[in-house]
Amino acid sequence: MRKYHIPAKFFLPLCGLLILVACSRKATDFRDFLGNTEVQYPGTVSGITVYPGNGRLAIGWKPSPDPSISKYVLYWNNRQDSVVINATSHKPTDTVRCLIPGLSEYAYTFFLYSYDAAGNRSIVTEIDNAHAYGNIYRSTLHNRLPDAGTPYKILDDGSVRLYFSLPDTINIATNIKYTNAAGIAAVASITGVQDSVTLPSYKAGQPVVYQSSYIPSRGALDTFYTNNYDTFPDIFKLVACDKSLFQEHDLPNDMGIYQSDTRVSKLWDGSVGPQGYPDIFHSDDRGSDAPLPRTLTFDMGKIYNLGQIEETGRNCCNNPAEFEVWGIADISNAATSLPGTDPGWAAEMSSKGWTLLTTAIRGDDGNAPMKFNLIPQAPPARYIRIRVLRTVNNSNSVNMSEITMYSKE
Repeated sequence: MRKYHIPAKFFLPLCGLLILVACSRKATDFRDFLGNTEVQYPGTVSGITVYPGNGRLAIGWKPSPDPSISKYVLYWNNRQDSVVINATSHKPTDTVRCLIPGLSEYAYTFFLYSYDAAGNRSIVTEIDNAHAYGNIYRSTLHNRLPDAGTPYKILDDGSVRLYFSLPDTINIATNIKYTNAAGIAAVASITGVQDSVTLPSYKAGQPVVYQSSYIPSRGALDTFYTNNYDTFPDIFKLVACDKSLFQEHDLPNDMGIYQSDTRVSKLWDGSVGPQGYPDIFHSDDRGSDAPLPRTLTFDMGKIYNLGQIEETGRNCCNNPAEFEVWGIADISNAATSLPGTDPGWAAEMSSKGWTLLTTAIRGDDGNAPMKFNLIPQAPPARYIRIRVLRTVNNSNSVNMSEITMYSKE
Protein backbone atom coordinates (compact mmCIF):
# COMPACT_ATOMS: atom_id res chain seq x y z
CA MET A 1 0.00 0.00 0.00
CA ARG A 2 1.35 3.38 -0.98
CA LYS A 3 1.26 6.25 1.42
CA TYR A 4 0.97 9.86 0.25
CA HIS A 5 2.15 12.71 2.36
CA ILE A 6 0.66 16.17 2.07
CA PRO A 7 3.25 18.81 2.69
CA ALA A 8 2.43 21.08 5.62
CA LYS A 9 2.38 24.18 3.41
CA PHE A 10 -0.65 22.74 1.50
CA PHE A 11 -2.53 21.21 4.49
CA LEU A 12 -4.02 24.33 6.08
CA PRO A 13 -5.29 25.90 2.81
CA LEU A 14 -6.92 22.54 1.89
CA CYS A 15 -8.78 22.34 5.24
CA GLY A 16 -10.02 25.89 4.83
CA LEU A 17 -11.35 25.10 1.36
CA LEU A 18 -13.28 22.04 2.66
CA ILE A 19 -14.85 24.08 5.46
CA LEU A 20 -15.85 26.80 3.03
CA VAL A 21 -17.53 24.25 0.75
CA ALA A 22 -19.36 22.60 3.66
CA CYS A 23 -20.63 25.86 5.01
CA SER A 24 -21.93 26.88 1.65
CA ARG A 25 -24.56 24.03 1.77
CA LYS A 26 -28.03 25.20 2.90
CA ALA A 27 -30.05 23.40 5.65
CA THR A 28 -32.88 22.91 3.19
CA ASP A 29 -30.81 21.33 0.46
CA PHE A 30 -32.33 17.86 1.36
CA ARG A 31 -35.51 19.06 -0.23
CA ASP A 32 -33.89 18.45 -3.60
CA PHE A 33 -34.32 14.76 -2.83
CA LEU A 34 -37.92 15.08 -1.52
CA GLY A 35 -39.55 17.22 -4.19
CA ASN A 36 -38.74 20.46 -2.36
CA THR A 37 -40.74 19.33 0.74
CA GLU A 38 -39.93 18.41 4.32
CA VAL A 39 -40.84 15.09 6.02
CA GLN A 40 -43.65 15.76 8.50
CA TYR A 41 -44.18 13.29 11.37
CA PRO A 42 -47.53 13.73 13.17
CA GLY A 43 -47.43 13.12 16.92
CA THR A 44 -47.76 9.61 18.32
CA VAL A 45 -50.32 8.47 20.89
CA SER A 46 -49.73 7.37 24.50
CA GLY A 47 -51.40 5.34 27.24
CA ILE A 48 -52.19 2.22 25.21
CA THR A 49 -54.71 -0.13 26.87
CA VAL A 50 -55.98 -3.46 25.51
CA TYR A 51 -59.43 -4.76 26.52
CA PRO A 52 -59.70 -8.50 25.70
CA GLY A 53 -63.03 -10.07 24.83
CA ASN A 54 -64.87 -13.07 23.42
CA GLY A 55 -63.88 -13.20 19.74
CA ARG A 56 -63.15 -9.50 19.87
CA LEU A 57 -61.06 -6.90 21.65
CA ALA A 58 -60.82 -3.16 22.06
CA ILE A 59 -57.76 -0.90 22.05
CA GLY A 60 -57.76 2.45 23.78
CA TRP A 61 -55.21 5.28 23.82
CA LYS A 62 -54.70 8.90 24.80
CA PRO A 63 -54.81 11.12 21.69
CA SER A 64 -51.78 13.08 20.61
CA PRO A 65 -51.96 16.84 21.33
CA ASP A 66 -50.79 17.46 17.75
CA PRO A 67 -53.69 19.50 16.23
CA SER A 68 -52.76 18.45 12.69
CA ILE A 69 -53.82 14.85 13.26
CA SER A 70 -57.01 14.00 11.37
CA LYS A 71 -57.21 10.24 11.81
CA TYR A 72 -55.64 7.10 13.22
CA VAL A 73 -55.15 3.84 11.33
CA LEU A 74 -54.80 0.52 13.14
CA TYR A 75 -53.34 -2.49 11.26
CA TRP A 76 -53.20 -6.21 12.16
CA ASN A 77 -52.87 -9.63 10.51
CA ASN A 78 -49.54 -8.61 8.95
CA ARG A 79 -51.17 -5.32 7.95
CA GLN A 80 -53.76 -7.12 5.81
CA ASP A 81 -56.59 -5.82 8.01
CA SER A 82 -57.06 -2.27 9.20
CA VAL A 83 -59.53 0.18 10.66
CA VAL A 84 -59.65 3.98 10.44
CA ILE A 85 -60.63 6.10 13.45
CA ASN A 86 -61.25 9.81 12.91
CA ALA A 87 -59.51 12.12 15.33
CA THR A 88 -62.17 14.10 17.18
CA SER A 89 -60.08 15.27 20.13
CA HIS A 90 -56.52 16.31 20.75
CA LYS A 91 -56.75 16.42 24.53
CA PRO A 92 -54.36 13.95 26.17
CA THR A 93 -56.90 13.56 29.00
CA ASP A 94 -59.46 12.05 26.60
CA THR A 95 -59.52 8.44 25.42
CA VAL A 96 -59.89 7.08 21.91
CA ARG A 97 -61.31 3.55 21.85
CA CYS A 98 -61.55 1.19 18.90
CA LEU A 99 -63.58 -2.05 18.99
CA ILE A 100 -62.39 -4.87 16.72
CA PRO A 101 -64.95 -7.70 16.35
CA GLY A 102 -64.83 -11.00 14.49
CA LEU A 103 -61.44 -12.17 15.72
CA SER A 104 -60.20 -15.72 16.12
CA GLU A 105 -58.87 -16.79 19.51
CA TYR A 106 -55.28 -15.59 19.23
CA ALA A 107 -52.62 -13.18 20.53
CA TYR A 108 -52.40 -10.35 18.00
CA THR A 109 -49.87 -7.62 17.20
CA PHE A 110 -51.30 -4.25 16.12
CA PHE A 111 -49.61 -1.27 14.47
CA LEU A 112 -51.05 2.17 15.15
CA TYR A 113 -50.29 5.31 13.11
CA SER A 114 -51.41 8.93 13.34
CA TYR A 115 -52.15 10.76 10.05
CA ASP A 116 -52.57 14.41 9.25
CA ALA A 117 -54.78 15.82 6.48
CA ALA A 118 -51.86 15.84 4.05
CA GLY A 119 -51.35 12.11 4.49
CA ASN A 120 -48.20 12.32 6.59
CA ARG A 121 -47.83 9.34 8.90
CA SER A 122 -46.39 9.16 12.40
CA ILE A 123 -43.81 6.79 13.68
CA VAL A 124 -45.46 3.42 14.39
CA THR A 125 -46.78 2.47 17.83
CA GLU A 126 -46.60 -1.33 18.12
CA ILE A 127 -49.09 -3.13 20.38
CA ASP A 128 -48.04 -6.71 21.16
CA ASN A 129 -49.77 -9.67 22.79
CA ALA A 130 -53.32 -8.34 22.43
CA HIS A 131 -55.60 -11.29 23.18
CA ALA A 132 -58.96 -12.31 21.82
CA TYR A 133 -60.44 -15.26 23.75
CA GLY A 134 -62.96 -17.99 22.97
CA ASN A 135 -63.78 -21.65 23.53
CA ILE A 136 -60.20 -22.68 24.29
CA TYR A 137 -60.07 -20.27 27.21
CA ARG A 138 -63.59 -21.26 28.32
CA SER A 139 -62.61 -24.94 28.40
CA THR A 140 -59.97 -24.19 31.05
CA LEU A 141 -62.51 -22.74 33.48
CA HIS A 142 -63.95 -24.70 36.38
CA ASN A 143 -66.76 -23.97 38.78
CA ARG A 144 -65.72 -22.67 42.16
CA LEU A 145 -65.38 -25.50 44.69
CA PRO A 146 -67.49 -25.81 47.84
CA ASP A 147 -65.46 -25.56 51.03
CA ALA A 148 -64.16 -29.06 51.74
CA GLY A 149 -64.41 -28.82 55.52
CA THR A 150 -67.77 -27.05 55.88
CA PRO A 151 -69.70 -26.90 52.59
CA TYR A 152 -72.88 -25.65 54.30
CA LYS A 153 -74.65 -24.93 57.57
CA ILE A 154 -78.36 -25.18 58.29
CA LEU A 155 -79.27 -22.11 60.34
CA ASP A 156 -81.83 -21.91 63.14
CA ASP A 157 -84.35 -20.05 60.97
CA GLY A 158 -84.31 -22.83 58.38
CA SER A 159 -82.14 -20.99 55.88
CA VAL A 160 -78.96 -22.57 54.52
CA ARG A 161 -75.57 -20.91 54.24
CA LEU A 162 -73.29 -22.27 51.51
CA TYR A 163 -69.51 -21.96 51.84
CA PHE A 164 -67.06 -21.87 48.93
CA SER A 165 -63.27 -22.09 48.72
CA LEU A 166 -61.25 -19.19 47.35
CA PRO A 167 -61.20 -19.03 43.53
CA ASP A 168 -57.83 -19.46 41.82
CA THR A 169 -58.30 -16.92 39.02
CA ILE A 170 -60.35 -13.81 38.22
CA ASN A 171 -63.74 -15.10 39.35
CA ILE A 172 -66.59 -12.65 38.85
CA ALA A 173 -69.52 -14.53 40.37
CA THR A 174 -71.08 -17.92 40.97
CA ASN A 175 -74.79 -18.28 40.23
CA ILE A 176 -76.74 -20.78 42.30
CA LYS A 177 -80.04 -22.41 41.34
CA TYR A 178 -82.18 -24.13 43.98
CA THR A 179 -85.78 -24.85 44.99
CA ASN A 180 -87.20 -22.78 47.82
CA ALA A 181 -89.49 -24.03 50.58
CA ALA A 182 -92.56 -23.18 48.48
CA GLY A 183 -91.32 -25.47 45.70
CA ILE A 184 -90.45 -22.57 43.38
CA ALA A 185 -87.18 -22.30 41.46
CA ALA A 186 -84.94 -19.61 42.95
CA VAL A 187 -81.54 -18.08 42.21
CA ALA A 188 -78.77 -16.73 44.45
CA SER A 189 -75.32 -15.38 43.63
CA ILE A 190 -71.94 -15.02 45.32
CA THR A 191 -69.16 -12.71 44.10
CA GLY A 192 -65.54 -13.73 43.74
CA VAL A 193 -64.52 -11.92 46.92
CA GLN A 194 -67.20 -13.52 49.10
CA ASP A 195 -66.79 -16.93 50.72
CA SER A 196 -70.42 -17.67 51.58
CA VAL A 197 -74.01 -16.99 50.56
CA THR A 198 -77.32 -17.63 52.32
CA LEU A 199 -80.29 -19.34 50.69
CA PRO A 200 -83.11 -17.70 52.69
CA SER A 201 -85.58 -20.46 51.94
CA TYR A 202 -84.55 -23.95 50.86
CA LYS A 203 -86.60 -27.07 50.29
CA ALA A 204 -84.77 -29.96 51.93
CA GLY A 205 -83.72 -32.81 49.70
CA GLN A 206 -83.77 -30.79 46.48
CA PRO A 207 -80.57 -30.46 44.41
CA VAL A 208 -78.58 -27.23 44.33
CA VAL A 209 -76.57 -26.51 41.17
CA TYR A 210 -74.10 -23.71 40.50
CA GLN A 211 -72.06 -22.15 37.67
CA SER A 212 -69.14 -19.73 37.91
CA SER A 213 -68.12 -16.87 35.62
CA TYR A 214 -64.69 -15.39 34.97
CA ILE A 215 -62.85 -12.71 33.01
CA PRO A 216 -59.42 -13.34 31.45
CA SER A 217 -58.01 -10.07 32.85
CA ARG A 218 -59.11 -6.87 34.50
CA GLY A 219 -60.97 -4.60 32.09
CA ALA A 220 -62.10 -7.44 29.83
CA LEU A 221 -65.06 -6.74 27.54
CA ASP A 222 -66.82 -10.04 28.16
CA THR A 223 -67.54 -12.45 30.98
CA PHE A 224 -66.99 -16.16 30.36
CA TYR A 225 -69.10 -18.88 32.00
CA THR A 226 -68.01 -22.45 32.57
CA ASN A 227 -69.44 -24.97 30.13
CA ASN A 228 -71.65 -26.73 32.71
CA TYR A 229 -73.36 -26.44 36.06
CA ASP A 230 -72.04 -28.56 38.94
CA THR A 231 -74.14 -30.05 41.73
CA PHE A 232 -73.50 -28.85 45.27
CA PRO A 233 -73.00 -31.55 47.95
CA ASP A 234 -76.27 -32.85 49.39
CA ILE A 235 -77.77 -30.45 51.91
CA PHE A 236 -79.51 -32.05 54.85
CA LYS A 237 -79.86 -31.87 58.58
CA LEU A 238 -79.12 -34.90 60.70
CA VAL A 239 -81.81 -36.22 63.01
CA ALA A 240 -81.26 -39.01 65.52
CA CYS A 241 -83.08 -42.20 64.52
CA ASP A 242 -85.85 -43.37 66.84
CA LYS A 243 -84.13 -45.74 69.25
CA SER A 244 -87.46 -46.94 70.62
CA LEU A 245 -87.80 -48.97 67.41
CA PHE A 246 -84.36 -50.60 67.65
CA GLN A 247 -84.21 -54.36 68.20
CA GLU A 248 -81.50 -56.99 68.45
CA HIS A 249 -81.10 -59.15 65.35
CA ASP A 250 -78.23 -61.61 65.61
CA LEU A 251 -76.76 -63.15 62.46
CA PRO A 252 -74.47 -66.20 62.20
CA ASN A 253 -70.97 -65.62 63.68
CA ASP A 254 -72.03 -62.46 65.57
CA MET A 255 -70.47 -61.83 68.99
CA GLY A 256 -72.05 -63.39 72.03
CA ILE A 257 -72.64 -61.44 75.24
CA TYR A 258 -70.73 -61.51 78.53
CA GLN A 259 -73.90 -61.88 80.61
CA SER A 260 -77.62 -61.24 80.27
CA ASP A 261 -77.50 -57.59 81.37
CA THR A 262 -74.71 -56.59 78.93
CA ARG A 263 -76.71 -57.28 75.82
CA VAL A 264 -76.54 -55.46 72.44
CA SER A 265 -79.68 -53.57 73.44
CA LYS A 266 -77.53 -51.61 75.94
CA LEU A 267 -76.32 -49.69 72.89
CA TRP A 268 -79.64 -47.82 72.58
CA ASP A 269 -80.75 -47.46 76.20
CA GLY A 270 -80.38 -43.69 75.99
CA SER A 271 -77.33 -43.40 78.23
CA VAL A 272 -75.24 -40.25 77.79
CA GLY A 273 -71.46 -40.41 77.97
CA PRO A 274 -69.19 -43.37 78.76
CA GLN A 275 -70.81 -45.90 81.09
CA GLY A 276 -69.33 -48.43 83.47
CA TYR A 277 -69.99 -52.12 83.85
CA PRO A 278 -72.67 -53.49 83.64
CA ASP A 279 -74.43 -50.59 81.89
CA ILE A 280 -72.66 -51.39 78.63
CA PHE A 281 -72.58 -53.84 75.80
CA HIS A 282 -69.94 -56.38 76.74
CA SER A 283 -69.13 -59.17 74.30
CA ASP A 284 -68.39 -62.67 75.42
CA ASP A 285 -64.84 -63.06 76.71
CA ARG A 286 -63.44 -66.03 74.86
CA GLY A 287 -59.91 -64.70 74.46
CA SER A 288 -57.89 -66.25 71.68
CA ASP A 289 -60.81 -68.55 70.82
CA ALA A 290 -62.69 -65.58 69.35
CA PRO A 291 -60.17 -63.14 67.80
CA LEU A 292 -61.11 -59.90 66.10
CA PRO A 293 -62.57 -58.85 63.72
CA ARG A 294 -66.01 -59.70 65.19
CA THR A 295 -69.52 -58.54 64.34
CA LEU A 296 -72.84 -57.51 65.88
CA THR A 297 -76.14 -56.76 64.11
CA PHE A 298 -79.31 -54.83 64.97
CA ASP A 299 -82.59 -53.71 63.41
CA MET A 300 -83.47 -49.97 63.48
CA GLY A 301 -87.17 -50.79 63.04
CA LYS A 302 -87.64 -48.84 59.80
CA ILE A 303 -85.72 -47.70 56.73
CA TYR A 304 -83.63 -44.52 56.99
CA ASN A 305 -81.46 -42.46 54.68
CA LEU A 306 -78.48 -42.49 56.99
CA GLY A 307 -75.80 -39.81 57.20
CA GLN A 308 -73.86 -40.35 60.43
CA ILE A 309 -73.11 -42.67 63.33
CA GLU A 310 -72.03 -41.73 66.85
CA GLU A 311 -70.24 -44.30 69.00
CA THR A 312 -69.52 -44.00 72.73
CA GLY A 313 -67.10 -46.33 74.49
CA ARG A 314 -66.89 -47.75 77.98
CA ASN A 315 -65.43 -45.54 80.70
CA CYS A 316 -62.29 -47.63 80.94
CA CYS A 317 -61.28 -50.25 78.44
CA ASN A 318 -61.93 -52.64 75.53
CA ASN A 319 -63.28 -49.81 73.36
CA PRO A 320 -63.24 -50.10 69.55
CA ALA A 321 -60.33 -48.27 67.91
CA GLU A 322 -61.40 -49.18 64.37
CA PHE A 323 -64.67 -50.58 63.11
CA GLU A 324 -66.75 -50.88 59.94
CA VAL A 325 -70.42 -49.98 59.61
CA TRP A 326 -72.50 -51.88 57.06
CA GLY A 327 -76.15 -51.33 56.13
CA ILE A 328 -78.95 -53.02 54.20
CA ALA A 329 -82.66 -52.30 53.74
CA ASP A 330 -83.97 -55.89 53.57
CA ILE A 331 -82.47 -58.67 55.67
CA SER A 332 -84.00 -61.47 53.55
CA ASN A 333 -81.20 -63.81 52.40
CA ALA A 334 -78.63 -61.31 53.75
CA ALA A 335 -77.05 -63.62 56.34
CA THR A 336 -73.40 -64.49 55.71
CA SER A 337 -71.67 -67.76 56.46
CA LEU A 338 -68.08 -66.60 56.97
CA PRO A 339 -66.73 -65.34 60.32
CA GLY A 340 -65.49 -61.74 60.53
CA THR A 341 -61.88 -62.95 60.56
CA ASP A 342 -62.18 -64.53 57.11
CA PRO A 343 -60.43 -62.56 54.28
CA GLY A 344 -63.49 -63.15 52.11
CA TRP A 345 -65.97 -61.77 54.64
CA ALA A 346 -66.34 -58.29 53.05
CA ALA A 347 -66.80 -59.76 49.58
CA GLU A 348 -69.52 -62.08 50.87
CA MET A 349 -71.26 -59.15 52.58
CA SER A 350 -71.28 -57.19 49.33
CA SER A 351 -72.59 -60.19 47.41
CA LYS A 352 -75.49 -60.41 49.89
CA GLY A 353 -76.45 -56.78 49.26
CA TRP A 354 -74.79 -55.06 52.22
CA THR A 355 -73.12 -51.65 51.72
CA LEU A 356 -70.04 -50.49 53.61
CA LEU A 357 -71.25 -47.15 55.01
CA THR A 358 -67.99 -46.12 56.69
CA THR A 359 -64.79 -47.32 58.31
CA ALA A 360 -64.45 -45.48 61.61
CA ILE A 361 -60.99 -44.95 63.11
CA ARG A 362 -60.48 -43.47 66.56
CA GLY A 363 -57.17 -41.99 67.64
CA ASP A 364 -58.08 -41.59 71.31
CA ASP A 365 -58.85 -43.94 74.21
CA GLY A 366 -62.28 -44.63 72.71
CA ASN A 367 -64.25 -43.40 75.72
CA ALA A 368 -66.00 -40.20 74.61
CA PRO A 369 -68.80 -39.97 72.03
CA MET A 370 -67.41 -39.56 68.52
CA LYS A 371 -69.29 -39.01 65.27
CA PHE A 372 -68.40 -40.41 61.87
CA ASN A 373 -69.92 -39.39 58.56
CA LEU A 374 -71.25 -42.12 56.33
CA ILE A 375 -70.58 -42.31 52.60
CA PRO A 376 -72.39 -39.78 50.39
CA GLN A 377 -75.45 -41.12 48.60
CA ALA A 378 -75.65 -44.09 50.95
CA PRO A 379 -78.52 -46.40 49.99
CA PRO A 380 -81.49 -46.60 52.38
CA ALA A 381 -80.91 -48.99 55.28
CA ARG A 382 -82.82 -50.58 58.13
CA TYR A 383 -80.35 -53.16 59.41
CA ILE A 384 -76.90 -52.26 60.69
CA ARG A 385 -73.93 -54.59 61.07
CA ILE A 386 -70.79 -53.43 62.86
CA ARG A 387 -67.50 -55.26 62.45
CA VAL A 388 -64.93 -54.32 65.10
CA LEU A 389 -61.45 -54.62 63.60
CA ARG A 390 -59.40 -53.77 66.69
CA THR A 391 -59.73 -52.32 70.19
CA VAL A 392 -57.65 -49.59 71.84
CA ASN A 393 -55.99 -52.10 74.20
CA ASN A 394 -55.85 -54.92 71.61
CA SER A 395 -58.35 -56.98 73.56
CA ASN A 396 -60.59 -59.48 71.79
CA SER A 397 -63.40 -58.46 74.14
CA VAL A 398 -65.47 -55.53 72.84
CA ASN A 399 -67.19 -52.97 75.10
CA MET A 400 -69.38 -49.98 74.09
CA SER A 401 -71.82 -47.72 75.90
CA GLU A 402 -74.04 -46.29 73.15
CA ILE A 403 -74.65 -46.21 69.38
CA THR A 404 -76.70 -43.40 67.82
CA MET A 405 -77.64 -43.43 64.15
CA TYR A 406 -78.54 -40.18 62.35
CA SER A 407 -80.76 -39.90 59.30
CA LYS A 408 -80.77 -37.18 56.63
CA GLU A 409 -83.80 -34.93 56.61
